[in-house]
Amino acid sequence: MVKIFETTKSLNGNIWDFSSPDERLVEQMAQKNNFSLLLAKILVSRGIDADSAAAFIAPKMQNLMPDPYVMKDMQKAAETIANAIIDKKKIAIIGDYDVDGATSSSLLSLFLQELNVDPMLHIPERDEGYGPSVKAVDDFLAQGAELLITVDCGTSAFEVFDYAAEKNLPVIVLDHHEAEARLPKVLALVNPKRLDEQNDYPYLKYMAAVGVVFMTVVAVNRRLREQNFFAERKAVDLLKWLDLVALGTVCDVVPLLGLNRAFVKQGLSVIRQCPNLGISALAEKVAINEAMTSYHLGYVLGPRINAGGRVGDSSFGSRLLCCKDKIQAEKLAEELDNFNAQRKEIEAYVLLQAIEILEGQPQKYPIAFVYGKDWHQGVIGIVAGKLKERYNLPAFVMSIEDDEVKGSARSIAGIDLGALIMAAKEKGILTKGGGHIMAAGFSLEEDKLEEFREFVGNYVNETMQTDSLVPVLDVDASIDAGAANVALLDELQLLEPYGAGNPEPKLMLANALLKKADIVGAGHLRCFLTSLNSGSVKAMAFRCADSEMGKALINGVGKTFNFVGVLRRDNWQGRNQAQFIIEDAMEA
Repeated sequence: MVKIFETTKSLNGNIWDFSSPDERLVEQMAQKNNFSLLLAKILVSRGIDADSAAAFIAPKMQNLMPDPYVMKDMQKAAETIANAIIDKKKIAIIGDYDVDGATSSSLLSLFLQELNVDPMLHIPERDEGYGPSVKAVDDFLAQGAELLITVDCGTSAFEVFDYAAEKNLPVIVLDHHEAEARLPKVLALVNPKRLDEQNDYPYLKYMAAVGVVFMTVVAVNRRLREQNFFAERKAVDLLKWLDLVALGTVCDVVPLLGLNRAFVKQGLSVIRQCPNLGISALAEKVAINEAMTSYHLGYVLGPRINAGGRVGDSSFGSRLLCCKDKIQAEKLAEELDNFNAQRKEIEAYVLLQAIEILEGQPQKYPIAFVYGKDWHQGVIGIVAGKLKERYNLPAFVMSIEDDEVKGSARSIAGIDLGALIMAAKEKGILTKGGGHIMAAGFSLEEDKLEEFREFVGNYVNETMQTDSLVPVLDVDASIDAGAANVALLDELQLLEPYGAGNPEPKLMLANALLKKADIVGAGHLRCFLTSLNSGSVKAMAFRCADSEMGKALINGVGKTFNFVGVLRRDNWQGRNQAQFIIEDAMEA
Protein backbone atom coordinates (compact mmCIF):
# COMPACT_ATOMS: atom_id res chain seq x y z
CA MET A 1 0.00 0.00 0.00
CA VAL A 2 1.32 3.45 -0.91
CA LYS A 3 0.15 6.19 1.42
CA ILE A 4 -0.85 9.47 -0.20
CA PHE A 5 -2.31 12.71 1.12
CA GLU A 6 -0.25 12.09 4.28
CA THR A 7 0.06 15.75 5.21
CA THR A 8 -3.55 16.63 4.39
CA LYS A 9 -6.23 14.69 6.18
CA SER A 10 -9.68 14.34 4.71
CA LEU A 11 -12.80 16.13 5.92
CA ASN A 12 -13.42 13.21 8.29
CA GLY A 13 -9.84 13.30 9.57
CA ASN A 14 -8.66 10.20 7.71
CA ILE A 15 -5.61 9.44 5.63
CA TRP A 16 -6.36 7.67 2.36
CA ASP A 17 -4.25 4.66 1.37
CA PHE A 18 -4.36 3.66 -2.28
CA SER A 19 -3.58 0.12 -3.38
CA SER A 20 -0.60 -0.09 -5.71
CA PRO A 21 -0.37 -3.64 -7.11
CA ASP A 22 2.25 -4.79 -9.62
CA GLU A 23 1.03 -3.53 -13.01
CA ARG A 24 2.34 -6.64 -14.77
CA LEU A 25 0.24 -8.86 -12.54
CA VAL A 26 -2.79 -6.65 -13.17
CA GLU A 27 -2.32 -6.94 -16.95
CA GLN A 28 -1.87 -10.70 -16.65
CA MET A 29 -5.03 -10.98 -14.54
CA ALA A 30 -7.08 -8.90 -17.00
CA GLN A 31 -5.90 -10.75 -20.11
CA LYS A 32 -6.16 -14.29 -18.77
CA ASN A 33 -9.65 -13.84 -17.26
CA ASN A 34 -11.11 -11.21 -19.60
CA PHE A 35 -11.53 -8.73 -16.75
CA SER A 36 -11.37 -4.95 -16.86
CA LEU A 37 -8.20 -3.40 -15.50
CA LEU A 38 -10.20 -2.04 -12.54
CA LEU A 39 -11.49 -5.48 -11.50
CA ALA A 40 -8.07 -7.02 -12.14
CA LYS A 41 -6.42 -4.39 -9.94
CA ILE A 42 -8.81 -5.07 -7.05
CA LEU A 43 -8.25 -8.83 -7.27
CA VAL A 44 -4.47 -8.54 -7.39
CA SER A 45 -4.52 -6.10 -4.46
CA ARG A 46 -6.38 -8.74 -2.45
CA GLY A 47 -3.74 -11.37 -3.06
CA ILE A 48 -5.53 -13.25 -5.83
CA ASP A 49 -3.38 -14.38 -8.77
CA ALA A 50 -4.50 -14.92 -12.35
CA ASP A 51 -4.64 -18.71 -11.97
CA SER A 52 -6.82 -18.69 -8.85
CA ALA A 53 -9.18 -15.87 -9.90
CA ALA A 54 -11.81 -18.21 -11.37
CA ALA A 55 -11.89 -20.25 -8.17
CA PHE A 56 -12.27 -17.05 -6.13
CA ILE A 57 -15.09 -15.72 -8.30
CA ALA A 58 -16.96 -19.05 -8.26
CA PRO A 59 -15.78 -21.04 -5.20
CA LYS A 60 -16.92 -24.66 -5.03
CA MET A 61 -17.46 -26.39 -1.72
CA GLN A 62 -16.37 -29.76 -3.08
CA ASN A 63 -12.94 -28.28 -3.86
CA LEU A 64 -12.55 -26.51 -0.52
CA MET A 65 -14.18 -28.67 2.14
CA PRO A 66 -11.87 -31.35 3.55
CA ASP A 67 -12.91 -34.59 5.20
CA PRO A 68 -14.52 -33.43 8.48
CA TYR A 69 -12.44 -36.00 10.34
CA VAL A 70 -9.34 -33.81 9.87
CA MET A 71 -10.53 -31.90 12.97
CA LYS A 72 -9.68 -33.43 16.31
CA ASP A 73 -12.51 -35.30 18.04
CA MET A 74 -14.77 -35.00 14.97
CA GLN A 75 -14.91 -38.76 14.38
CA LYS A 76 -15.78 -39.41 18.03
CA ALA A 77 -18.44 -36.67 17.95
CA ALA A 78 -19.98 -37.96 14.71
CA GLU A 79 -20.11 -41.55 15.92
CA THR A 80 -21.64 -40.55 19.26
CA ILE A 81 -24.34 -38.35 17.70
CA ALA A 82 -25.11 -40.96 15.04
CA ASN A 83 -25.52 -43.67 17.68
CA ALA A 84 -27.77 -41.36 19.74
CA ILE A 85 -29.96 -40.83 16.67
CA ILE A 86 -30.17 -44.55 15.94
CA ASP A 87 -30.94 -45.37 19.57
CA LYS A 88 -33.46 -42.48 19.80
CA LYS A 89 -31.72 -40.99 22.81
CA LYS A 90 -32.81 -37.67 24.27
CA ILE A 91 -30.45 -34.99 22.97
CA ALA A 92 -30.12 -31.53 24.52
CA ILE A 93 -28.59 -28.48 22.83
CA ILE A 94 -27.23 -25.26 24.36
CA GLY A 95 -26.44 -22.37 22.01
CA ASP A 96 -25.28 -18.77 22.19
CA TYR A 97 -27.70 -15.85 21.98
CA ASP A 98 -26.18 -14.18 18.90
CA VAL A 99 -26.83 -14.91 15.21
CA ASP A 100 -24.04 -17.49 15.00
CA GLY A 101 -25.51 -19.25 18.03
CA ALA A 102 -29.05 -19.08 16.63
CA THR A 103 -28.05 -20.45 13.23
CA SER A 104 -25.83 -23.13 14.79
CA SER A 105 -28.53 -24.39 17.16
CA SER A 106 -31.19 -24.18 14.42
CA LEU A 107 -29.11 -26.13 11.92
CA LEU A 108 -28.44 -28.94 14.40
CA SER A 109 -32.07 -28.97 15.57
CA LEU A 110 -33.49 -29.11 12.03
CA PHE A 111 -31.09 -31.91 11.10
CA LEU A 112 -32.11 -33.98 14.13
CA GLN A 113 -35.81 -33.28 13.58
CA GLU A 114 -35.53 -34.55 10.00
CA LEU A 115 -34.28 -37.83 11.49
CA ASN A 116 -37.23 -38.05 13.92
CA VAL A 117 -35.24 -36.87 16.93
CA ASP A 118 -36.84 -33.93 18.73
CA PRO A 119 -34.01 -32.21 20.64
CA MET A 120 -34.36 -30.05 23.73
CA LEU A 121 -32.93 -26.58 23.08
CA HIS A 122 -31.82 -23.91 25.53
CA ILE A 123 -30.58 -20.44 24.57
CA PRO A 124 -29.46 -18.59 27.75
CA GLU A 125 -30.73 -15.11 28.43
CA ARG A 126 -27.98 -12.52 28.88
CA ASP A 127 -28.54 -12.24 32.64
CA GLU A 128 -27.94 -16.01 32.85
CA GLY A 129 -24.57 -15.54 31.19
CA TYR A 130 -22.84 -16.87 28.12
CA GLY A 131 -22.72 -20.60 27.49
CA PRO A 132 -23.71 -23.64 29.56
CA SER A 133 -24.63 -23.39 33.22
CA VAL A 134 -25.16 -25.83 36.09
CA LYS A 135 -28.85 -24.87 36.13
CA ALA A 136 -29.21 -25.72 32.43
CA VAL A 137 -27.57 -29.09 33.04
CA ASP A 138 -29.92 -29.82 35.95
CA ASP A 139 -32.97 -28.80 33.89
CA PHE A 140 -31.95 -31.07 31.04
CA LEU A 141 -31.26 -33.98 33.38
CA ALA A 142 -34.71 -33.51 34.92
CA GLN A 143 -36.14 -33.91 31.40
CA GLY A 144 -34.19 -37.10 30.82
CA ALA A 145 -31.34 -35.78 28.65
CA GLU A 146 -28.83 -38.47 27.65
CA LEU A 147 -26.45 -36.36 25.55
CA LEU A 148 -25.64 -32.64 25.71
CA ILE A 149 -24.27 -30.77 22.69
CA THR A 150 -23.14 -27.16 23.01
CA VAL A 151 -22.82 -24.99 19.89
CA ASP A 152 -20.93 -21.69 19.63
CA CYS A 153 -19.95 -22.04 23.30
CA GLY A 154 -18.43 -24.44 25.79
CA THR A 155 -14.69 -24.41 25.08
CA SER A 156 -13.96 -22.77 28.44
CA ALA A 157 -16.86 -24.16 30.53
CA PHE A 158 -14.61 -26.22 32.81
CA GLU A 159 -16.63 -26.19 36.03
CA VAL A 160 -19.99 -26.80 34.34
CA PHE A 161 -18.68 -29.79 32.43
CA ASP A 162 -17.00 -31.21 35.55
CA TYR A 163 -20.47 -31.08 37.09
CA ALA A 164 -22.03 -32.74 34.03
CA ALA A 165 -19.43 -35.52 34.28
CA GLU A 166 -20.36 -36.07 37.95
CA LYS A 167 -23.97 -36.47 36.80
CA ASN A 168 -22.92 -38.91 34.04
CA LEU A 169 -24.16 -36.64 31.26
CA PRO A 170 -21.88 -36.98 28.21
CA VAL A 171 -21.04 -33.68 26.50
CA ILE A 172 -19.97 -32.77 22.95
CA VAL A 173 -18.73 -29.22 22.27
CA LEU A 174 -18.96 -27.70 18.77
CA ASP A 175 -17.31 -24.30 18.99
CA HIS A 176 -14.90 -21.86 17.35
CA HIS A 177 -13.85 -19.54 20.19
CA GLU A 178 -10.25 -19.16 21.34
CA ALA A 179 -9.07 -22.15 23.36
CA GLU A 180 -6.65 -22.44 26.26
CA ALA A 181 -3.92 -25.05 26.60
CA ARG A 182 -6.16 -27.06 28.91
CA LEU A 183 -9.46 -28.33 27.59
CA PRO A 184 -12.67 -29.20 29.43
CA LYS A 185 -13.33 -32.83 30.33
CA VAL A 186 -15.89 -33.73 27.67
CA LEU A 187 -16.53 -36.64 25.37
CA ALA A 188 -15.51 -34.63 22.30
CA LEU A 189 -14.48 -31.01 21.66
CA VAL A 190 -14.58 -30.02 17.99
CA ASN A 191 -13.01 -26.59 17.65
CA PRO A 192 -10.63 -25.59 14.84
CA LYS A 193 -8.94 -23.17 17.26
CA ARG A 194 -7.77 -25.90 19.61
CA LEU A 195 -4.08 -25.32 20.22
CA ASP A 196 -3.32 -28.96 19.37
CA GLU A 197 -5.04 -28.76 15.97
CA GLN A 198 -3.02 -29.38 12.81
CA ASN A 199 -2.54 -26.54 10.31
CA ASP A 200 -3.04 -28.58 7.15
CA TYR A 201 -6.23 -26.61 6.48
CA PRO A 202 -5.58 -23.21 8.08
CA TYR A 203 -8.79 -21.65 6.73
CA LEU A 204 -10.82 -23.92 9.02
CA LYS A 205 -9.75 -21.65 11.89
CA TYR A 206 -11.74 -18.86 10.24
CA MET A 207 -15.02 -20.75 10.43
CA ALA A 208 -17.95 -19.44 12.40
CA ALA A 209 -19.54 -21.93 14.79
CA VAL A 210 -22.28 -22.63 12.24
CA GLY A 211 -19.57 -23.79 9.83
CA VAL A 212 -18.25 -26.18 12.47
CA VAL A 213 -21.80 -27.47 13.06
CA PHE A 214 -22.34 -27.94 9.32
CA MET A 215 -19.16 -30.00 9.02
CA THR A 216 -20.28 -32.04 12.02
CA VAL A 217 -23.66 -32.68 10.42
CA VAL A 218 -21.88 -33.81 7.25
CA ALA A 219 -19.78 -36.23 9.33
CA VAL A 220 -22.83 -37.54 11.24
CA ASN A 221 -24.77 -38.01 8.01
CA ARG A 222 -21.91 -40.01 6.52
CA ARG A 223 -21.68 -42.16 9.64
CA LEU A 224 -25.42 -42.88 9.44
CA ARG A 225 -25.02 -43.91 5.79
CA GLU A 226 -22.21 -46.27 6.75
CA GLN A 227 -24.55 -47.89 9.26
CA ASN A 228 -27.32 -48.30 6.63
CA PHE A 229 -29.56 -45.87 8.49
CA PHE A 230 -30.96 -44.59 5.19
CA ALA A 231 -31.67 -48.04 3.74
CA GLU A 232 -35.41 -47.57 4.31
CA ARG A 233 -35.70 -43.81 4.56
CA LYS A 234 -34.99 -40.81 2.36
CA ALA A 235 -31.49 -39.40 2.59
CA VAL A 236 -31.11 -35.92 4.05
CA ASP A 237 -30.33 -32.99 1.74
CA LEU A 238 -27.80 -31.07 3.80
CA LEU A 239 -27.28 -28.32 1.23
CA LYS A 240 -30.72 -26.85 1.91
CA TRP A 241 -29.39 -25.56 5.25
CA LEU A 242 -26.56 -23.56 3.70
CA ASP A 243 -28.81 -20.51 4.07
CA LEU A 244 -28.29 -20.78 7.84
CA VAL A 245 -24.55 -21.32 7.36
CA ALA A 246 -24.32 -18.20 5.20
CA LEU A 247 -26.33 -16.10 7.66
CA GLY A 248 -24.26 -17.11 10.69
CA THR A 249 -20.95 -16.82 8.83
CA VAL A 250 -21.62 -13.28 7.60
CA CYS A 251 -23.04 -12.05 10.91
CA ASP A 252 -20.13 -13.41 12.96
CA VAL A 253 -17.79 -11.26 10.84
CA VAL A 254 -15.33 -14.06 10.08
CA PRO A 255 -13.17 -13.74 6.94
CA LEU A 256 -15.13 -14.57 3.78
CA LEU A 257 -12.24 -16.46 2.23
CA GLY A 258 -11.74 -20.09 1.23
CA LEU A 259 -14.45 -22.39 2.55
CA ASN A 260 -16.33 -19.53 4.23
CA ARG A 261 -16.66 -17.77 0.88
CA ALA A 262 -18.05 -20.96 -0.67
CA PHE A 263 -20.49 -21.37 2.24
CA VAL A 264 -21.85 -17.86 1.77
CA LYS A 265 -21.87 -17.90 -2.04
CA GLN A 266 -23.89 -21.11 -2.16
CA GLY A 267 -25.94 -20.18 0.90
CA LEU A 268 -27.13 -16.98 -0.77
CA SER A 269 -28.35 -19.07 -3.71
CA VAL A 270 -30.36 -21.18 -1.28
CA ILE A 271 -31.78 -18.08 0.46
CA ARG A 272 -33.00 -16.68 -2.86
CA GLN A 273 -35.11 -19.82 -3.27
CA CYS A 274 -36.82 -18.98 0.07
CA PRO A 275 -36.74 -22.44 1.72
CA ASN A 276 -36.51 -21.15 5.31
CA LEU A 277 -39.84 -19.75 6.48
CA GLY A 278 -38.23 -17.66 9.20
CA ILE A 279 -35.71 -15.95 6.93
CA SER A 280 -38.42 -15.35 4.32
CA ALA A 281 -40.82 -13.87 6.92
CA LEU A 282 -38.16 -11.52 8.26
CA ALA A 283 -37.13 -10.44 4.75
CA GLU A 284 -40.77 -9.71 3.95
CA LYS A 285 -41.21 -7.80 7.20
CA VAL A 286 -38.36 -5.42 6.35
CA ALA A 287 -39.42 -5.18 2.69
CA ILE A 288 -36.36 -6.65 1.00
CA ASN A 289 -37.51 -6.65 -2.61
CA GLU A 290 -34.29 -7.59 -4.39
CA ALA A 291 -31.95 -10.56 -4.58
CA MET A 292 -30.41 -10.97 -1.14
CA THR A 293 -26.69 -10.28 -0.68
CA SER A 294 -24.26 -10.47 2.22
CA TYR A 295 -25.21 -6.84 2.96
CA HIS A 296 -28.81 -7.87 3.70
CA LEU A 297 -27.61 -10.72 5.93
CA GLY A 298 -25.17 -8.62 7.93
CA TYR A 299 -26.96 -5.28 8.16
CA VAL A 300 -30.69 -5.99 7.78
CA LEU A 301 -31.56 -9.51 8.96
CA GLY A 302 -28.69 -10.05 11.39
CA PRO A 303 -29.40 -7.13 13.74
CA ARG A 304 -33.04 -8.20 14.06
CA ILE A 305 -32.20 -11.83 14.84
CA ASN A 306 -29.64 -10.54 17.35
CA ALA A 307 -32.19 -8.21 18.92
CA GLY A 308 -33.98 -11.02 20.75
CA GLY A 309 -30.80 -11.89 22.62
CA ARG A 310 -30.01 -8.24 23.26
CA VAL A 311 -33.23 -6.73 24.61
CA GLY A 312 -35.98 -9.35 24.24
CA ASP A 313 -36.18 -13.13 24.41
CA SER A 314 -32.99 -15.00 23.48
CA SER A 315 -34.88 -17.97 22.08
CA PHE A 316 -36.71 -15.95 19.41
CA GLY A 317 -33.86 -16.10 16.88
CA SER A 318 -33.59 -19.89 16.86
CA ARG A 319 -37.37 -20.26 17.07
CA LEU A 320 -37.74 -18.11 13.97
CA LEU A 321 -35.11 -20.04 12.03
CA CYS A 322 -36.61 -23.41 13.02
CA CYS A 323 -40.20 -22.31 12.36
CA LYS A 324 -42.34 -24.55 10.14
CA ASP A 325 -45.55 -22.52 10.32
CA LYS A 326 -45.86 -19.41 8.14
CA ILE A 327 -48.17 -17.49 10.49
CA GLN A 328 -45.96 -18.22 13.50
CA ALA A 329 -42.89 -17.16 11.49
CA GLU A 330 -44.56 -13.84 10.64
CA LYS A 331 -45.38 -13.23 14.33
CA LEU A 332 -41.81 -13.95 15.40
CA ALA A 333 -40.43 -11.72 12.63
CA GLU A 334 -42.63 -8.86 13.83
CA GLU A 335 -41.53 -9.37 17.44
CA LEU A 336 -37.86 -9.33 16.45
CA ASP A 337 -38.37 -6.19 14.39
CA ASN A 338 -39.94 -4.54 17.45
CA PHE A 339 -37.08 -5.71 19.65
CA ASN A 340 -34.66 -4.17 17.16
CA ALA A 341 -36.42 -0.79 17.41
CA GLN A 342 -36.14 -0.97 21.22
CA ARG A 343 -32.49 -1.92 20.90
CA LYS A 344 -31.78 1.20 18.83
CA GLU A 345 -33.30 3.48 21.50
CA ILE A 346 -31.40 1.84 24.35
CA GLU A 347 -28.17 1.84 22.33
CA ALA A 348 -28.46 5.58 21.56
CA TYR A 349 -28.90 6.36 25.27
CA VAL A 350 -25.87 4.31 26.38
CA LEU A 351 -23.71 5.62 23.51
CA LEU A 352 -24.46 9.24 24.44
CA GLN A 353 -23.53 8.61 28.08
CA ALA A 354 -20.33 6.83 27.06
CA ILE A 355 -19.24 9.69 24.79
CA GLU A 356 -19.94 12.26 27.52
CA ILE A 357 -17.77 10.30 29.98
CA LEU A 358 -14.88 9.82 27.54
CA GLU A 359 -14.84 13.38 26.26
CA GLY A 360 -15.49 14.94 29.65
CA GLN A 361 -12.13 13.97 31.16
CA PRO A 362 -8.54 13.41 29.98
CA GLN A 363 -7.72 9.82 29.05
CA LYS A 364 -4.46 8.30 30.26
CA TYR A 365 -4.25 5.49 27.70
CA PRO A 366 -5.02 5.13 23.96
CA ILE A 367 -8.23 3.20 24.68
CA ALA A 368 -11.93 3.95 24.99
CA PHE A 369 -12.57 2.45 28.43
CA VAL A 370 -15.95 3.28 29.95
CA TYR A 371 -18.52 1.80 32.32
CA GLY A 372 -21.86 2.72 33.80
CA LYS A 373 -24.42 1.52 36.31
CA ASP A 374 -27.05 -0.80 34.86
CA TRP A 375 -26.23 -0.10 31.24
CA HIS A 376 -28.19 -2.67 29.25
CA GLN A 377 -25.91 -5.67 28.63
CA GLY A 378 -27.56 -6.29 25.29
CA VAL A 379 -26.17 -3.13 23.68
CA ILE A 380 -22.70 -2.74 25.20
CA GLY A 381 -21.11 -4.70 22.35
CA ILE A 382 -22.69 -2.44 19.75
CA VAL A 383 -21.69 0.66 21.72
CA ALA A 384 -18.11 -0.65 21.91
CA GLY A 385 -18.13 -1.00 18.13
CA LYS A 386 -19.42 2.56 17.69
CA LEU A 387 -16.75 3.95 20.05
CA LYS A 388 -14.05 2.03 18.22
CA GLU A 389 -15.20 3.60 14.95
CA ARG A 390 -15.53 7.09 16.44
CA TYR A 391 -12.09 7.20 18.08
CA ASN A 392 -10.18 4.54 16.11
CA LEU A 393 -9.13 3.00 19.43
CA PRO A 394 -9.75 -0.34 21.13
CA ALA A 395 -13.03 0.09 23.03
CA PHE A 396 -14.10 -1.56 26.31
CA VAL A 397 -17.67 -0.95 27.50
CA MET A 398 -18.95 -2.37 30.80
CA SER A 399 -22.21 -2.52 32.68
CA ILE A 400 -22.02 -2.59 36.49
CA GLU A 401 -24.67 -4.99 37.79
CA ASP A 402 -25.52 -6.00 41.36
CA ASP A 403 -23.24 -9.01 41.46
CA GLU A 404 -20.55 -8.34 38.84
CA VAL A 405 -19.39 -6.20 35.93
CA LYS A 406 -20.06 -7.52 32.44
CA GLY A 407 -18.23 -6.06 29.48
CA SER A 408 -17.70 -6.19 25.76
CA ALA A 409 -14.74 -5.05 23.68
CA ARG A 410 -13.99 -4.25 20.04
CA SER A 411 -10.51 -3.85 18.62
CA ILE A 412 -8.55 -2.17 15.85
CA ALA A 413 -5.85 -3.73 13.67
CA GLY A 414 -2.82 -4.80 15.69
CA ILE A 415 -4.54 -5.53 19.01
CA ASP A 416 -5.55 -9.17 19.60
CA LEU A 417 -8.46 -8.99 22.05
CA GLY A 418 -8.62 -12.76 22.46
CA ALA A 419 -5.02 -12.82 23.69
CA LEU A 420 -5.58 -9.74 25.86
CA ILE A 421 -8.60 -11.26 27.60
CA MET A 422 -6.82 -14.59 28.14
CA ALA A 423 -3.87 -12.75 29.71
CA ALA A 424 -6.17 -10.79 32.03
CA LYS A 425 -7.89 -14.01 33.10
CA GLU A 426 -4.57 -15.67 33.84
CA LYS A 427 -3.62 -12.72 36.09
CA GLY A 428 -6.89 -13.12 37.98
CA ILE A 429 -8.26 -9.73 36.94
CA LEU A 430 -11.22 -11.19 35.05
CA THR A 431 -13.55 -13.89 36.31
CA LYS A 432 -14.70 -14.92 32.82
CA GLY A 433 -13.83 -13.98 29.29
CA GLY A 434 -13.20 -15.06 25.74
CA GLY A 435 -13.49 -14.00 22.16
CA HIS A 436 -11.69 -13.39 18.90
CA ILE A 437 -8.98 -11.04 17.67
CA MET A 438 -11.42 -8.20 17.04
CA ALA A 439 -14.21 -8.83 19.59
CA ALA A 440 -14.49 -10.22 23.10
CA GLY A 441 -16.75 -10.50 26.12
CA PHE A 442 -15.72 -10.66 29.77
CA SER A 443 -16.77 -10.37 33.42
CA LEU A 444 -15.01 -9.03 36.51
CA GLU A 445 -15.63 -7.80 40.03
CA GLU A 446 -16.34 -4.08 40.43
CA ASP A 447 -13.30 -3.49 42.64
CA LYS A 448 -11.10 -4.75 39.77
CA LEU A 449 -12.22 -2.09 37.29
CA GLU A 450 -9.28 0.27 37.68
CA GLU A 451 -6.79 -2.59 37.78
CA PHE A 452 -8.30 -3.83 34.51
CA ARG A 453 -8.03 -0.32 33.02
CA GLU A 454 -4.32 -0.22 33.92
CA PHE A 455 -3.76 -3.71 32.51
CA VAL A 456 -5.55 -2.93 29.24
CA GLY A 457 -3.87 0.46 28.88
CA ASN A 458 -0.38 -0.98 29.38
CA TYR A 459 -1.09 -3.94 27.11
CA VAL A 460 -2.27 -1.64 24.30
CA ASN A 461 0.65 0.77 24.81
CA GLU A 462 3.13 -2.09 24.48
CA THR A 463 1.39 -3.71 21.52
CA MET A 464 -0.03 -0.94 19.38
CA GLN A 465 1.90 0.49 16.46
CA THR A 466 2.02 4.30 16.59
CA ASP A 467 0.61 4.79 13.08
CA SER A 468 -2.41 2.61 13.87
CA LEU A 469 -3.80 5.57 15.86
CA VAL A 470 -4.25 7.53 12.64
CA PRO A 471 -7.57 6.61 10.96
CA VAL A 472 -6.90 5.19 7.50
CA LEU A 473 -9.27 4.48 4.65
CA ASP A 474 -8.01 1.84 2.22
CA VAL A 475 -8.97 2.86 -1.31
CA ASP A 476 -9.05 0.23 -4.04
CA ALA A 477 -9.07 2.46 -7.10
CA SER A 478 -9.77 5.92 -8.49
CA ILE A 479 -12.41 6.44 -11.18
CA ASP A 480 -14.22 9.23 -12.94
CA ALA A 481 -17.71 10.03 -11.62
CA GLY A 482 -19.13 9.17 -15.02
CA ALA A 483 -17.76 5.63 -14.72
CA ALA A 484 -19.80 5.01 -11.55
CA ASN A 485 -22.60 3.29 -13.42
CA VAL A 486 -24.63 0.07 -13.59
CA ALA A 487 -22.12 -1.59 -15.93
CA LEU A 488 -19.40 -1.16 -13.30
CA LEU A 489 -21.75 -2.44 -10.60
CA ASP A 490 -22.46 -5.55 -12.67
CA GLU A 491 -18.74 -6.27 -12.97
CA LEU A 492 -17.96 -5.60 -9.31
CA GLN A 493 -20.75 -8.02 -8.39
CA LEU A 494 -18.32 -10.81 -9.33
CA LEU A 495 -16.42 -10.00 -6.12
CA GLU A 496 -19.42 -10.70 -3.89
CA PRO A 497 -20.07 -11.90 -1.25
CA TYR A 498 -18.46 -9.02 0.62
CA GLY A 499 -17.47 -9.19 4.26
CA ALA A 500 -14.45 -9.53 6.53
CA GLY A 501 -11.37 -10.37 4.46
CA ASN A 502 -13.12 -9.29 1.26
CA PRO A 503 -14.60 -5.84 1.87
CA GLU A 504 -16.85 -3.99 -0.52
CA PRO A 505 -14.49 -2.12 -2.89
CA LYS A 506 -13.82 1.47 -1.86
CA LEU A 507 -13.53 3.80 -4.83
CA MET A 508 -12.43 7.40 -5.16
CA LEU A 509 -14.40 9.64 -7.49
CA ALA A 510 -11.64 11.98 -8.58
CA ASN A 511 -12.27 15.66 -9.29
CA ALA A 512 -16.04 15.42 -9.07
CA LEU A 513 -18.02 18.63 -9.21
CA LEU A 514 -20.60 18.92 -6.44
CA LYS A 515 -23.67 20.22 -8.28
CA LYS A 516 -26.18 19.75 -5.45
CA ALA A 517 -26.25 18.89 -1.72
CA ASP A 518 -29.36 19.00 0.43
CA ILE A 519 -30.39 17.48 3.75
CA VAL A 520 -32.95 14.66 3.70
CA GLY A 521 -34.32 12.37 6.42
CA ALA A 522 -32.47 12.14 9.72
CA GLY A 523 -29.40 14.20 8.86
CA HIS A 524 -28.53 12.54 5.54
CA LEU A 525 -27.08 14.42 2.56
CA ARG A 526 -28.38 13.84 -0.96
CA CYS A 527 -25.85 14.93 -3.57
CA PHE A 528 -25.47 15.12 -7.32
CA LEU A 529 -21.95 14.78 -8.73
CA THR A 530 -20.64 15.38 -12.25
CA SER A 531 -17.26 14.68 -13.78
CA LEU A 532 -15.01 16.70 -16.05
CA ASN A 533 -16.20 14.42 -18.85
CA SER A 534 -19.81 15.44 -18.07
CA GLY A 535 -20.79 12.02 -16.70
CA SER A 536 -22.83 12.10 -13.50
CA VAL A 537 -23.96 10.02 -10.54
CA LYS A 538 -26.34 10.43 -7.60
CA ALA A 539 -24.75 10.15 -4.15
CA MET A 540 -25.78 9.86 -0.51
CA ALA A 541 -23.86 10.62 2.66
CA PHE A 542 -25.66 9.14 5.65
CA ARG A 543 -25.96 10.69 9.14
CA CYS A 544 -23.41 13.40 8.43
CA ALA A 545 -25.27 16.72 8.19
CA ASP A 546 -23.77 17.95 11.49
CA SER A 547 -20.26 16.63 10.84
CA GLU A 548 -17.32 18.58 9.44
CA MET A 549 -17.72 16.77 6.14
CA GLY A 550 -21.45 17.44 6.03
CA LYS A 551 -21.01 21.16 6.67
CA ALA A 552 -18.25 21.40 4.06
CA LEU A 553 -20.40 19.72 1.43
CA ILE A 554 -23.50 21.81 2.18
CA ASN A 555 -21.38 24.93 1.74
CA GLY A 556 -19.33 23.48 -1.12
CA VAL A 557 -21.84 23.34 -3.95
CA GLY A 558 -20.03 24.36 -7.12
CA LYS A 559 -16.66 23.17 -5.83
CA THR A 560 -14.64 20.15 -6.95
CA PHE A 561 -13.99 17.31 -4.47
CA ASN A 562 -12.42 13.87 -4.31
CA PHE A 563 -14.96 11.49 -2.79
CA VAL A 564 -14.30 8.06 -1.28
CA GLY A 565 -17.09 5.53 -0.84
CA VAL A 566 -18.79 2.49 -2.32
CA LEU A 567 -21.02 2.03 -5.34
CA ARG A 568 -24.41 0.50 -4.65
CA ARG A 569 -27.43 -0.42 -6.71
CA ASP A 570 -30.58 1.68 -6.33
CA ASN A 571 -33.63 -0.51 -6.91
CA TRP A 572 -36.18 1.91 -5.46
CA GLN A 573 -39.56 1.56 -7.23
CA GLY A 574 -38.15 -0.91 -9.73
CA ARG A 575 -35.34 1.27 -11.05
CA ASN A 576 -31.88 -0.11 -11.72
CA GLN A 577 -29.43 2.72 -11.18
CA ALA A 578 -26.04 3.25 -9.60
CA GLN A 579 -25.73 5.33 -6.46
CA PHE A 580 -22.50 6.34 -4.76
CA ILE A 581 -22.40 6.14 -0.95
CA ILE A 582 -20.02 8.84 0.28
CA GLU A 583 -17.86 7.86 3.26
CA ASP A 584 -15.29 10.64 3.10
CA ALA A 585 -14.31 13.64 1.02
CA MET A 586 -11.48 16.07 0.40
CA GLU A 587 -11.54 19.29 -1.57
CA ALA A 588 -9.67 18.72 -4.83
